[in-house]
Amino acid sequence: MAESHSESTSDSLTTTSDQSATIPISTRRSNHVPEIPIEIITEEEMAILDAAFAATRSFLPSAIRSAASSSSPSRIIAGEISKTARSVAMFSKRKLSACSSVDIEDSLLHRFRKNQALGVTDLTGTEWCEKQMENVLCLGRRKVSKAMKLGQARHLELEEEVVKRVRVKVESNEDKWALKLLSSIAGVNQFLFEGRTRELLLVGFVGGQWIVGVIDEVRKASAEDSSDTGPLLIDTKTRGRDTLPAEPQRRNGRLQVMLYKLLWDTVVREEFPATRFFNYFALNRHEVLSQDVRDNIADAGIPAQTLEEIVRYYESTFKMLPIANDQLLLRYEFQKDRSIIAEIRFTHDPEWVMSKYKEVIEFWRSEREAEYTPEEERWKCRYCQFAKSCPGNPSLQSSAPSSPPREPRPLAS
Repeated sequence: MAESHSESTSDSLTTTSDQSATIPISTRRSNHVPEIPIEIITEEEMAILDAAFAATRSFLPSAIRSAASSSSPSRIIAGEISKTARSVAMFSKRKLSACSSVDIEDSLLHRFRKNQALGVTDLTGTEWCEKQMENVLCLGRRKVSKAMKLGQARHLELEEEVVKRVRVKVESNEDKWALKLLSSIAGVNQFLFEGRTRELLLVGFVGGQWIVGVIDEVRKASAEDSSDTGPLLIDTKTRGRDTLPAEPQRRNGRLQVMLYKLLWDTVVREEFPATRFFNYFALNRHEVLSQDVRDNIADAGIPAQTLEEIVRYYESTFKMLPIANDQLLLRYEFQKDRSIIAEIRFTHDPEWVMSKYKEVIEFWRSEREAEYTPEEERWKCRYCQFAKSCPGNPSLQSSAPSSPPREPRPLAS
């Protein structure tokens, strides 16, 4: 999972000690650029740390951005098991984990994501290994590897091709959420005007749970892509090796993009449950936003003073869009020279993704015990920070595979 690009799962806005927040914007191509303070934005906006990093954060910031069309006159804010293995499998059903206590009353969702949305990478990280996710939540995040840092830098470059970030002073959670939603409005406007946007943040209520996701890239589909005219959703993953990853990694990547489509289609087709939104995130819909935030909203040409008004704009903006294309794209890029290892096109499978989604939500709601990764995939333990103490570690089982199969770079057609 080290090469995976994904959004952080905190639903708060990036702030500094002086309570400022950074938002990316896209401006007109002009010789005159307003002098705006620039600040680096961290985890959620960059969407680079995998779900395991979500660990113990309560209030990590989220990515905000506004975008504009280059042609627009005004800025738009835009198998058989050995006895030993069987005993391990049975052990995984028991309440013997870092999180276990004599009597657990609260779900993982309540304990670690109270008043927060689950990130798409919370979901894909759980699918990768439920025990790893459980340990991450209870014991803390893993360190960021060199490969992850390289991936982060690359995604920053890709984003900066279409957006610029500015700093906006925020004074409340309402301000933070207003900028988040403004970021989404910006991305949609950029897509409508230019046919493409990147790092598009979405928040929606899916199957009784608030979900947030940051889509790497959304572009208008060409005839070569699909006969479907819906927007094409793309996820780019950088690799330290000039090879395709193992199938479980590709499966996890496909799940991620399908979850993005599920989230997109939900926001586009269904009524946004505003009252539920304000209640869940403990927000005052009528609170007047701070002056700095209102100024940015005004520069966007949006007549809004409160978060409630921004929520209405968010909903109406997405209602202008069709559902996402059934054809999805997963791109693998070699970190060393940024060449494309492969572009894997696949078709959305609504039954499969909903089945996976329900399984993961059961874990987060503590409706069942966390399971170890399947025996045939226990090579993953080599890359897990908890392997030395995890009963699922196959290091003493000679029958367990020690590494994933590697596939060469596909030949160019």
